[in-house]
Amino acid sequence: MLNPAVEPRLDHLVFGTPDLRETVEEFAAATGIRPVDGGRHVELGTRNQLVALGPASYLEIVGPDVENPRPLGSAPFGVDRLVRPRLVTWCVRPAAIEEAVWAARPAGVDFGAVRTVGRVTPAGTALSWQVAAVDPPPYDGIVPFLIDWGTTRHPATTGAPTVELLSFQATHPKPADVATVMDALGISLIVTTGPSGLEATVAGPAGTYLLR
Repeated sequence: MLNPAVEPRLDHLVFGTPDLRETVEEFAAATGIRPVDGGRHVELGTRNQLVALGPASYLEIVGPDVENPRPLGSAPFGVDRLVRPRLVTWCVRPAAIEEAVWAARPAGVDFGAVRTVGRVTPAGTALSWQVAAVDPPPYDGIVPFLIDWGTTRHPATTGAPTVELLSFQATHPKPADVATVMDALGISLIVTTGPSGLEATVAGPAGTYLLR
């Protein structure tokens, strides 16, 4: 269930971890909800496990794919450089992704070109969608990247179990600068003054789990 105070166009939260198996076990023990295998990003050397936050949003727990490591370069979201699990960024689903990219530029964020990416499901089905994102992410990941699923079925509707998103907020040394970009994108997030970071709390039948 999505907290009504949370941005309604939230698509997903990205919780990066250096050890996917270990983090999934910790999450399951704390909440009583076991994430399901989302699949692997073959060309990126990562894989994920998913938990729904509602009918149109989810939590992605992503880490290095130990069975399919990336031969060159760094993994998305810097997961291959993490020393502990971290809520690294989040994603929104704008009404028109190209228009959102253009709207962000005068506010100081250039997402670059919209590109098509994908992954393979555990059943072997190839999925694809469009994203607008840059690495490193703007404002340490506090400004979200953008997604358009097109005709691909949304991950929250593919049978993943659901946890409740109790809260989601951020801190940044320059919250007003972040607010300028958020206003340009037409989205909202509570951002207070402090070290850069995102924080969310989710709950299941066994208890809560803090992502930060």
